[in-house]
Amino acid sequence: MNTNSVTYHAKKIRRLHLFFACPLPATILKKQETQFIKMGNLFFGVDQLIQQPGRLKELPAALVTNNAASTHTGESSRLALLKAGFRIRTLFSPEHGLTASGDDGASQPDTTDALTQLPVISLYGDQLRPTAAALAGVDLVFFDIPDAGCRFYTYLWTLTHVMEACAAANKTLVVLDRPNPISGDPDKAEGPMLDEAHCSSFTGRWNIPVRHSCTLGELAAFFAATRVKDLQLEVIKINNWNRKQTAGEAGWYFRSPSPAITDTETALLYPGAGLLEGVNVNEGRGTSTPFKIAGAPWIRAEEMAAAFGDLRLPGISVTAAHFIPGSGIYAGEKCGGLRCTVTTPSSFRPVQTGLCLLQLIKKMYPGELGERLYPTVANPSGKGHLDRLTGVRDSFMKIENGELIKASRETGNWKQTISPFLLY
Repeated sequence: MNTNSVTYHAKKIRRLHLFFACPLPATILKKQETQFIKMGNLFFGVDQLIQQPGRLKELPAALVTNNAASTHTGESSRLALLKAGFRIRTLFSPEHGLTASGDDGASQPDTTDALTQLPVISLYGDQLRPTAAALAGVDLVFFDIPDAGCRFYTYLWTLTHVMEACAAANKTLVVLDRPNPISGDPDKAEGPMLDEAHCSSFTGRWNIPVRHSCTLGELAAFFAATRVKDLQLEVIKINNWNRKQTAGEAGWYFRSPSPAITDTETALLYPGAGLLEGVNVNEGRGTSTPFKIAGAPWIRAEEMAAAFGDLRLPGISVTAAHFIPGSGIYAGEKCGGLRCTVTTPSSFRPVQTGLCLLQLIKKMYPGELGERLYPTVANPSGKGHLDRLTGVRDSFMKIENGELIKASRETGNWKQTISPFLLY
């Protein structure tokens, strides 16, 4: 029988108990499942919860969310849940705020939601996790935020802080699962793995690959079993998701989860192009195509494009690009660089590609390439940002000798480790 909800009693790793959030008569259930299959639509965790709410509908709750979280029809998740009768009393928002439009790394204030008139407590400002006082008036916390499938995308780490807060306050956490937009194929996972002793931060707290190939629900289950062992966790599953496909390949509804992740191709480029935030190369911020374009005033575009093409990396093509970013590093300056196009998502390896680009820039412009300070709420000094992104200590020193590229192919026993927690 199909299930749409999984409960994890996480004090130790043991058999998982699978059940329907709200038991339905067998005849109704069979009819409903058949309808889902015939429609061929992707149903997010929030859609599944609204269809079969059970006891969760009656409990006072908080919701961690932003404007990117919607039902499969595009309606705001928080509004859909309220319309369905869920007793949501407080909203929490991650980096970029409830609107999902705040600047990268910028502090977000507490506010009031214009859509629902609910109070919004920021988890990317004075605090990174809900306080005990903020959770005092609720019995459970829903988490519904689309992810980008990359370790240094901070929504995952907001989730882990919420997990710890819920465990400490003895509140149930319910993750409304969503697909990984760059595919959940474990064979496509890419390192480097995270050196927790030296590189743990809000862009990567715990040891997982850069491209992890999981949903947030799956990672929550893994962390509940291995890191946050007193948490009562439920995961409301996705229906009709093919984890082998990217969002672009599957054609399912995609909404930008943050200002710079504008479409599915950008999401796929991000685990590699995002590494440029750690060096003095503009990663496309301040243009209409962030992470699809990259450059600096001292890069000769045509020369770089030819050299990168000679690498013959799979699934990507590049052309020379000249651009003037309107904000960010080199704002107002003419930059030369590359424009990237993913030609074959199934063979494209973004982290390997990004590290090969770093190595090439270092080889061609050794006197120009340097580390960049990248101040954020979680790292006010901005120091060590490249190490935080790669998860490797002294990353800049390791660019030229290929050590980082080798590390991108090393994910240890990640596939075997995460296998018991994969839901699809």
